[in-house]
Amino acid sequence: MSRVHSFPPIVAQHSRILILGSMPGVESLRKGEYYAHPRNLFWRILGTLLEFNPALSYTERVEALQSAGISVWDVLQSCTRQGSLDSAIEAASIMPNNFSVFYEKNPAITRVYFNGSAAEQIYRRKVLPALGDHAVRYMRLPSTSPANASINYAGKLDAWREISQPEVYSLG
Repeated sequence: MSRVHSFPPIVAQHSRILILGSMPGVESLRKGEYYAHPRNLFWRILGTLLEFNPALSYTERVEALQSAGISVWDVLQSCTRQGSLDSAIEAASIMPNNFSVFYEKNPAITRVYFNGSAAEQIYRRKVLPALGDHAVRYMRLPSTSPANASINYAGKLDAWREISQPEVYSLG
């Protein structure tokens, strides 16, 4: 097993949405790009929702996310894992990213979407207890990974439409 490390976040000053994965897969790590596996539906789904061509260069896709106020990061800073599957992450090796500093630098983020259950589970176990009082809305979306074959593209797209919904504030 080898120790793998995530990338710096994709972030814009006005980001209101944060999409969290667990850890980049082998192809993403090789290319140095988030969601680089050709069968991962992340860019296709975001392209549809934000109306950009998912075949754009990586830099242009990142700019499209930033223009829409969407940040992307991973829950883990590093871990030991063989291959790309979240199920192969050695639990004892997990080192989360520093979300306290991230949220301090990006206070406009009010919604966090997990790209799959592993990202959510690790965040809730390893990150959330250390955050204290942080007013954001959390929601798990189906993983865009090709390993999540139980939901087809249309089903994933429908669930991911949540990120394009306007924010609802409670005056309660």
